[in-house]
Amino acid sequence: MSFDLKDLEDLTILELQQAMAEGALTSRCLTAFCLAQIARYDQQGPALNSIMQINPEALFWAEALDQERRMQGVRGPLHGIPILVKDNIQTADLMPTTAGTLALADYRAKTDAFVTRQLRAAGAVILGKTNLTEMANFMTKGMPNGYSALGGQVRSPYGPGQFDVGGSSSGSGVAVAAGMAPGAVGTETSGSILS
Repeated sequence: MSFDLKDLEDLTILELQQAMAEGALTSRCLTAFCLAQIARYDQQGPALNSIMQINPEALFWAEALDQERRMQGVRGPLHGIPILVKDNIQTADLMPTTAGTLALADYRAKTDAFVTRQLRAAGAVILGKTNLTEMANFMTKGMPNGYSALGGQVRSPYGPGQFDVGGSSSGSGVAVAAGMAPGAVGTETSGSILS
């Protein structure tokens, strides 16, 4: 498989896995690319504001998974793939789980959520946490989709300020749509995944 780094955002997880199996791509390279995309589109440029926090250990885990691939083989279907998780999903690592609210700004989970354990078992690199409608839209009626006190307003990559970002999992959807990660996890509480 031959590709240019700029094409990484358009490849499926299966295509990325094929490139890694062939030695044309490493998890470290892919993770670094995703971090550059986050800097380009989320923190600068259109400032989509979809990422709540980046996992400071993401590159370390990517390198470890590259070595594991070489030494022991593939752990699972997501081996070395950077995945973002919504910031109401617990991760027992250096990132807090805030649900976008000031009340949980410093909350550190002691255990991974079930879905986080499954992602890690499949070999995923937990790249970071995505912004969301605060408390998954359980704060008040009329809360703007994609707004949280800690993360601010998520903006659509198809027209920042022009299109609704679609609910509490907006950060996860926007991040994938803008090519910041090959995949992301959200939670279905009031239609956000559907929209």
